[in-house]
Amino acid sequence: MNIAIIGGGPGGLYLAALMKQLDPAHEITVWERNAPDDTFGFGVVFSDETLGGIENADTTVARAMARRFARWTDIDIHYRGESHTVGGQGFAAMSREELLRLLQERCRDLGVTLRFSTLAPDTARLCASYDLVVGADGVNSAVRAAHADVFRPSLDRRHSKYMWLGTDRVFEAFQFFIKQTEWGVVQVHGYPYSDTGSTFIVEMHEDVWRRAGFDATEGAGFPPGASDEQAVARVRELFADELGGHQVFANNSKWLNFTTVRNERWHHGNLVLIGDAAHTAHFSIGSGTKLAMEDALALAACLHEHPDTEGALAAYETERRPVVESTQRAAQGSLEWFENIGMYVHQEPTQFCFNLLTRSRRITYDNLRTRDPEFADRVDMAFAAAQGLDGVAPAMFQPYRLGGLELRNRVIVSPMDMYSAVDGVPGDFHLVHLGSKAMGGAGLVMTEMVCVSPEGRITPGCTGLWNDEQRESWQRIVSFVHERGTARIGLQLGHSGRKGSTRLMWEGMDDPLPEGNWEVVGPSPLPYGPGSAVPRELTRADLDRIAADFTAAARRGAEAGFDLLELHCAHGYLLSSFLSPIANHRTDEYGGPLEKRLRFPLEVFDAVREAWPAERPLIVRVSATDWVPDGNTEHDAVEIARAFIAHGADAIDVSSGQVTKDERPAFGRSYQTPFADRIRHEVAAATGAAVIAVGAIASYDDVNSLLLAGRADLCAVGRTHLYDPHWTLHAAAEQEYRGPGAEWPVQFRAGGRKPPASRTDAVRPRLSLLRPDPADQAVHQRWTPAREPAPVS
Repeated sequence: MNIAIIGGGPGGLYLAALMKQLDPAHEITVWERNAPDDTFGFGVVFSDETLGGIENADTTVARAMARRFARWTDIDIHYRGESHTVGGQGFAAMSREELLRLLQERCRDLGVTLRFSTLAPDTARLCASYDLVVGADGVNSAVRAAHADVFRPSLDRRHSKYMWLGTDRVFEAFQFFIKQTEWGVVQVHGYPYSDTGSTFIVEMHEDVWRRAGFDATEGAGFPPGASDEQAVARVRELFADELGGHQVFANNSKWLNFTTVRNERWHHGNLVLIGDAAHTAHFSIGSGTKLAMEDALALAACLHEHPDTEGALAAYETERRPVVESTQRAAQGSLEWFENIGMYVHQEPTQFCFNLLTRSRRITYDNLRTRDPEFADRVDMAFAAAQGLDGVAPAMFQPYRLGGLELRNRVIVSPMDMYSAVDGVPGDFHLVHLGSKAMGGAGLVMTEMVCVSPEGRITPGCTGLWNDEQRESWQRIVSFVHERGTARIGLQLGHSGRKGSTRLMWEGMDDPLPEGNWEVVGPSPLPYGPGSAVPRELTRADLDRIAADFTAAARRGAEAGFDLLELHCAHGYLLSSFLSPIANHRTDEYGGPLEKRLRFPLEVFDAVREAWPAERPLIVRVSATDWVPDGNTEHDAVEIARAFIAHGADAIDVSSGQVTKDERPAFGRSYQTPFADRIRHEVAAATGAAVIAVGAIASYDDVNSLLLAGRADLCAVGRTHLYDPHWTLHAAAEQEYRGPGAEWPVQFRAGGRKPPASRTDAVRPRLSLLRPDPADQAVHQRWTPAREPAPVS
């Protein structure tokens, strides 16, 4: 192949070297606009996984890198005048300058043509002249910009300011300096990369940056390679104690806002993007250099494995995109955590450290326990001590008092519509469904959305509480739950609004009924989506009637014996649609700004609060974001939660979306939990209200991690309980927990121990002469390079 590579960074150079290694007949030219010794940045960090790939692909490069690595396992977190160390992580870093030099040498040795200080020709000319053209020209990629109509990039400019610096203080481990200043929180991400220097990244929210006066040079036009020396001088002064007399060095150091780059496509014809040109991930989770070199490795392999370029590029994108998107999801969680770091500085130091370490949701409690058991013990004890609890039980099995209701543990079975009622009456199916979940160990089991009127149903199969027959059937289910276990049972009340009169889920979710349907209503005559019925706009008389329906249903729920009531103000149903500017275009007192959109849901809440027994909790489920432009955001959710708590809500159950078919959710593990986190820290913690996290929480490790980090008080788990109705009890068995937080029904107690797997009873022979020395497997390893002896005077 005849290959043109635009960009002489690590990704472009590594790709060139790999392709030449695979076939010396390849003709490869690399264009780099900077000189070979123009290096911006200081150190780059690699994971063990990436290093293993590099070693398998090119042992020459791997050995050269290994000789230059600084290696360590510890993270030091400096917060509120205390330093906390967590071990067992595993890092390897080296100078970016050294990395570029050895990759340049490798390319020259293999016969790659390197053209430094040279702009690449136009990509159209290159595509016509070369078999393959690679855009490896970084975050500000000219290749991507020139072909934006093909790659369709999205550039998400974030809210914090950061600056890359270096220091001659050689850190022994990864350092987080969390500094509370009169302007707000400023943090440093620092790590060693050699025996002479460390990277020193300063970051703060843009609001803090402005209050601190760092915006004094905002309009200055710095020439290429120049640094903001005024800002660097202030950083030296601000972090003088942390630097301990050492210097800070600048290298093209200016204030930046991180931009997350995503592209709908990475290749077109014989043109392909790699590295930062194709995607970026925030520096707080890893190195862009790491991702770029992984891209290069995958691209080279696919080109070698496929006979045609189009097939190879398609295979490359198929292979790498899931990896990159997973990394970007984790990076998004991490960067948003640091953007909002001011929310957490009230936390007790051990919890703050755990929160910081688990911010991306990739590291969890179990990960940390494996890596550093002593730190995990400290986290457990700090969590229990802060709440006056027993420090032996896992966090998920600690009790919780919700209003006047005592829960044995912090696991909730989420409301899940079953669409299996007849005329709104729950039957044997609901008894078995909810009864099995209640006997499965959860502290609280929630009903599906129970509708307050026939026309408030989603489908003909929805349950209701608009008549006494329904109440009596629910009473049978509630009595079973109370008699057969320790779980409590909650009632979710709602009205379908514009999402009503649709088929059963398995017949066509959200599709209108073909016949026998009922009138659909809403705040405005706006359908839920294409093909949905157009709702009739509700009148004042309608609103009064619906509020009365909620009140009557709440009274029947109390008579049926439910322990808790949840008002459903999420997922685009009636009360949710009043809250959302996407569904509510009213011009009267119930539409317009958020305080008016809140009016009817709050009227219903107040009416239900009056009808519901004062000693039983009343909570609210909200959609924290509509996942569409111009819809509600997490900032609106904070104000919505604040309003309901002010009216007496005991808890906010934080879900998201389903307000419009146009939504574009960012799905992923625990993807909705950051919304709960924000509401808890900005509103609920100060008021005593609880926050319930939901959304793809799939493991007990996730539950424990969320609780220990202080992101939620309770966790609601839905589909996982459909997969395993005894999930909570099985989680106790997996963690070898036996106690009041997870009591097995007496009839099932014989099964309360995890069954043996194949060959778990096998006795293994001894296969080594000497046992490993525990000292060789130390949790804490520091970077302590050899020092030259001090001169003797």
